[in-house]
Amino acid sequence: MKAAISSLISSRNFNLHQSSFSRSIFHQPSLLLPSRFPVSSTGGGGGANLTTLRHKFRFHSIKSSASMASSFNPEQARSPPALPLPIPPVTKFKIALCQLAVTADKQRNIEHARKAIEEAVEKGAQLVVLPEIWNCPYSPDCLPLYAEDIEAGGDASPSTAMLSEVSRRLKVTIVGGSIVERSGDKIYNSSCVFGTDGKLKAKHRKIHLFDIDIPGKITFIESKTIAAGQTPTVVDTEVGRIGIGICYDIRFPELAMMYAARGAHLICYPGAFNMTTGPLHWELLQRSRAVDNQLYVATCSPARNADASYVAWGHSTLVGPFGEVLATTEHDEAIVISEIDYSFIELRRTNLPLLKQRRGDLYQLVDAQRLKSE
Repeated sequence: MKAAISSLISSRNFNLHQSSFSRSIFHQPSLLLPSRFPVSSTGGGGGANLTTLRHKFRFHSIKSSASMASSFNPEQARSPPALPLPIPPVTKFKIALCQLAVTADKQRNIEHARKAIEEAVEKGAQLVVLPEIWNCPYSPDCLPLYAEDIEAGGDASPSTAMLSEVSRRLKVTIVGGSIVERSGDKIYNSSCVFGTDGKLKAKHRKIHLFDIDIPGKITFIESKTIAAGQTPTVVDTEVGRIGIGICYDIRFPELAMMYAARGAHLICYPGAFNMTTGPLHWELLQRSRAVDNQLYVATCSPARNADASYVAWGHSTLVGPFGEVLATTEHDEAIVISEIDYSFIELRRTNLPLLKQRRGDLYQLVDAQRLKSE
């Protein structure tokens, strides 16, 4: 694990930030704002006059654009109206995505996750994200056998007991991937968020279930075993406001749009895409959710096991608010560490003022949960 993380920090992440022009350009705001009207002075004040005309034209254009946008009622494109982006407790911090190998030995998986979290914190991570179904194989037949009573806690939920203990001891925020939760006679695919005090801050039950059939490729009916969650989840943490989705939830842009309207800085999606949809859709969906909503998106997958009944694609990734891939990995076990800088959210929303350009006179996203509570 330590060899893998060292490689990611010194090699993969460096290359992603520095070597690829198509990606590194997003880290240089000045490159995104060139002068459209370069001025070369030829004497007699001609350059100054041209500069004055340019500024007058720009001011007029901005004023006209603002007036037009106002007539489109952009604030009505969200019902209730979108919340302002809250001031986060921290502006910059390190996030760790722990892409873990999963076995049939639950206790081994728990201890392995504990060590990965400890290693991530040693490297400076203030937020650690685990994969979807990290404590057991992702197989419908065996999921009920590994189910835990999260509400009861303690011995009834050894996985969350570990997360609580390590988050308190290391003073780290943890998005605990997902585990199988038993509640009454139902089974859920649930993600728990723990604060630096070790307390459970939020629990997200997977809303959209993975029921697909691609003939000759993959058939998976999650709803045969798992019940669907009923509540979108946004939680205020020591590292900002975070929206939570699990795997298939990422395919539904409405959920991410709702999280953005609730003021999320970051959306975390523990997920285990497969070898059919992973190559085509995994990165595409992450970048889409990020650029559409101009916020950060983090995903965390299990490492690939070619011998498993369900083979994960891997490629845990962090995407910035301009749709840029900030850090990623391949399919082997690894810890991806990268920096999140929330100031880029405001910058990108200034570069592309989509919030002010929505057509509330033509469409509207309704947050049913917020609407009922207000």
